[in-house]
Amino acid sequence: MAMTRRKAKNDNIILNTIEELVPQDHDVRKLESCIDWSFIYPLVKHLYSDFGRPSIDPVVLFKMIFINIIFGIGSMRKTCKEIQVNLAYRWFLGISMDEQVPNYSTWSQNYIRRYGDSKVFEQIFDQILRQAIGYGFVDMETVYGDSTHQKANANKNKYTDEEVAIAKKAYEDELLEEINKDRIKHGKKPIKTNEQEELNYDEESGKLKKDKKTKHIKVSKTDPESGCFHKGEKKKCFA
Repeated sequence: MAMTRRKAKNDNIILNTIEELVPQDHDVRKLESCIDWSFIYPLVKHLYSDFGRPSIDPVVLFKMIFINIIFGIGSMRKTCKEIQVNLAYRWFLGISMDEQVPNYSTWSQNYIRRYGDSKVFEQIFDQILRQAIGYGFVDMETVYGDSTHQKANANKNKYTDEEVAIAKKAYEDELLEEINKDRIKHGKKPIKTNEQEELNYDEESGKLKKDKKTKHIKVSKTDPESGCFHKGEKKKCFA
């Protein structure tokens, strides 16, 4: 199937029929003005044939995902139905009122067969993130990451008990300081920490005065870099 690239909306009758009906402050207009969607075409070009019948514009398919997530619709099947009757969504996709909206079957088959095993989604995310950084929307001062625990090749019964200092996240302290400043200003008591101890707040310095605390942890004799992991119904293990 050959990749189709739609004409710009300026060349489409959509401007004459929908343009005036979409509020200027609508979120779809913000999306359209903040993101240059044309970068998607070279990313997916290798997934299409130079021959065959015209395909659905790939930008339309990916924009439909944005509609689904940003407007909290949840179901892609419902998203396809919402686009049929929502003029703002049609404007965003560049689909005029007399055009047919891609149905769920068409969208899902493209997702599974064409994009499912590719790195397109990751590439699109990276490109939009780079655009956001370029616009100054992203503050790179602090970065948070998430990970999946992997079970270590270590016997859970072979360990030493060690006392270590508790490392508090700087952001937690800053957030608590800000909250308690506001509470004290309004005559309220400072909130308590996770250990249910009263925070000692120094109004002169604007900082929390907290004694250093320690805790006991299990350190594996086999793999000291692992930690004792226990979550939900899972058995305790080093991971």
